[in-house]
Amino acid sequence: MERVNKIINMLENGQHKEAINEYNDVLHSGKPDEKFLLGEELYQYGFLEEAKALIENLLVIFPEEGELLVLLGEILVEAGEDEEAILVLERISEHDANFGQSLLLLADLYQVQGLYEVCERKLLKAKDLLPDEVIIDFALGELYSEQGEITKALDAYEKVLKEVNEIAGVNIDQRIADLLSASGMFEEALVYYDKAINEKLEINTLFGYAFTALQAGYNRTAIEKFIELKELDPEYHSLYLHLALAYEREEELENSLLTIQEGIKQDEFNKELFYFGGKIAIKLGKVEEGEKYFREALALDPGFAEAALTLNKLFFLQERYEDIIELISELDIKEDEEPQLLWDSARSFEKLEEFSYALDKYESAYTFFKKNETFLNDYGYFLIEEGKTTQAAEIFKQLLIEDPTNVEYLDLLERLTGLKD
Repeated sequence: MERVNKIINMLENGQHKEAINEYNDVLHSGKPDEKFLLGEELYQYGFLEEAKALIENLLVIFPEEGELLVLLGEILVEAGEDEEAILVLERISEHDANFGQSLLLLADLYQVQGLYEVCERKLLKAKDLLPDEVIIDFALGELYSEQGEITKALDAYEKVLKEVNEIAGVNIDQRIADLLSASGMFEEALVYYDKAINEKLEINTLFGYAFTALQAGYNRTAIEKFIELKELDPEYHSLYLHLALAYEREEELENSLLTIQEGIKQDEFNKELFYFGGKIAIKLGKVEEGEKYFREALALDPGFAEAALTLNKLFFLQERYEDIIELISELDIKEDEEPQLLWDSARSFEKLEEFSYALDKYESAYTFFKKNETFLNDYGYFLIEEGKTTQAAEIFKQLLIEDPTNVEYLDLLERLTGLKD
């Protein structure tokens, strides 16, 4: 196959014009073996249209040849022509030696399209034909995993493990570990992560191991694995927040805050790192630093409700009511989307003696908190202070429904119903 080698050498040396001339000669006058070999080579080099033309040329002569149909199917898949690939692959006879390979390709195509039942049928048929082909068990594992059929997926992956630890570049122990971890079976997952790490140290496997240990409550193991991951790849951004959490659970707050600071150096746009840093700083009594972290989180995302609400709690403790009002006005959060902000505003305006604003916020918040005893208590006493006894009486009636023996509420209601609004 001298001409095939010549064409490939021309392509590798950048002699594209000369290669095209030789290619056209093969396409129009080459021998079948020459066309097939060149088609395979060009497919591997990514010259899909040229490879497709060669194989289609051969199929005019050999229309039922399974090997040609499979290769054309692969070329079409690579070119993104999935529907055409399905039509080609479905032409292969059940008696053809390449039928099993066609079933695997078809299964992949149907899985991508979300036609899981058709995909499963193709794979099970392939398994009947080729019972010893471990790649089919792997494909079934992938399919069942995607569908959330955990037991079936685990069974398929275990069959693969009986033959090999890795297939198609995938560590099967890791696959099983990830599946068990995602299903909440953390203890079982750790066993497989340990095997996977011993077979091949890979950073994503290490992260999965550390994260699962954290989920299982093995904080020291999690810390050890996260540190190992950090030493291997300090730019693996996801590790820092989880490592900081593991330190917090072990009450190593200084290490937790240091980890957050390291993480921010690697990922300065991660709002969750700033938010968690704020919480840890507050726990350490570093109130100003904590406030700074919360404000940084909100600067990155003015719609970050958790950070806003936590900062408001800090301001309430410090009796900084004007700061609460100012903060809420700067947020990119609608109050009806996060009604706690309405309640915070109401309490703050009340403390600032801006009672008309406070009443407006309380009335808006009531829609969301009419079953919340603490809110109703706040609202009820505010209405009393404002002299709105009829409305206040209705609020305390609601409170008594939830707590009918509350003496304080009974006394207040008795007083209120004896007064005029």
